[in-house]
Amino acid sequence: MTLYEELRERGLIAQITDEEVVKDLINNGKATFYIGFDPTADSLHVGHFMALCLMKRLQMAGNKPIALIGGATAMIGDPSGKNDMRKMMTKETIEHNVECFKKQMSRFIDFSDGKALLVNNADWLLDLNYIDILREVGPHFSVNRMLAAECYKQRMEKGLTFLEFNYMIMQSYDFYKLFTEYGCNLQFGGDDQWSNMLGGTELIRRKLGKDASAMTITLLLNSEGKKMGKTEKGAVWLDPEKTSPFEFYQYWRNVADADVLKCIRMLTFLPIEEIKQMEDWEGSRLNTAKEILAFELTKLVHGEEEAAKAQESARALFGAGSSDSAPEFLMSEDDFTDGAIDILTMLTKSGLAPTRSEARRNVEQGGVSVNGEKVSDIKAMFDKSAFSDGLLVKRGKKNFKKLVIK
Repeated sequence: MTLYEELRERGLIAQITDEEVVKDLINNGKATFYIGFDPTADSLHVGHFMALCLMKRLQMAGNKPIALIGGATAMIGDPSGKNDMRKMMTKETIEHNVECFKKQMSRFIDFSDGKALLVNNADWLLDLNYIDILREVGPHFSVNRMLAAECYKQRMEKGLTFLEFNYMIMQSYDFYKLFTEYGCNLQFGGDDQWSNMLGGTELIRRKLGKDASAMTITLLLNSEGKKMGKTEKGAVWLDPEKTSPFEFYQYWRNVADADVLKCIRMLTFLPIEEIKQMEDWEGSRLNTAKEILAFELTKLVHGEEEAAKAQESARALFGAGSSDSAPEFLMSEDDFTDGAIDILTMLTKSGLAPTRSEARRNVEQGGVSVNGEKVSDIKAMFDKSAFSDGLLVKRGKKNFKKLVIK
């Protein structure tokens, strides 16, 4: 099976231009490709995970990745899939986020000896004079065609700012710059980026002629990744300080039955033949598949040792109900009043419940236990001495922490 056939088999390709040329490039390790990441937070998250796995997969086949950090485009914000304009960030915040992205990307991409590049579009976009970009790039874009693009059309009723309207032009200029300076001949992105990415291909063709356009291929990654990593508590981050390895493992361990094999195909590096053997798994065997998924992805992000610890902790908690391997939450002396603490405060302080009203509802509905004993009284108090060995507090079947005193 060729690399291109494998990408198809794994369900990673949504739309593509110049398919035969793309096949030749990636199958023979001749692609220099880029994927863009706007640094809108100080950590990558699960929504970026599919793109990073794809970059790793193509690099292993001899292709050269360019990780493009959107230090400039982050100042505008991509309107694709957004209901409102993105909150504007300061240059200092963006620069901090860029540094955080660089460190995390190195876990997936080998940047040594020129095997991959990491570039920041702030290096060229911020130095452009507004009149210069209007003259150099503006004539190659039709406003009518831009307004017809899906990424803009869906925002027209609610309102699209002129600031956001410039995003397509900036992203297109990125591909032109990477093509002319780094020999980048392929771009990847979520399928909601189709219009923006075609803009880059068209800009190269118009500025450099048809001979150049034959070398610019736009390949779109299926945007399932955009749907991943959303929980009631927010995003699932790749930074262990924001989402612990155990929480990361549990996120994947708890994916829906209908999604587990899709995630294994798209995100793990298990052989296709091995994955196909799982296709008829049902019932308890799907739980085994979820464990495989959770372990493989936690190993990829946090290393094999942390993945093994997370798996052991989950099995201990959900098997024998032991608290030995539970993720710990440190209570402070200030959390106690007269040497005791109530169950609602325990739940909210530890993050097991977002609010006291939610904690109250959980207790009243019988969904809370402490050291295996159900707690049904919302006024239940626990003495400080009970925390000497830690208290295993559970909310529902999937949320639990071992509460200890500093």
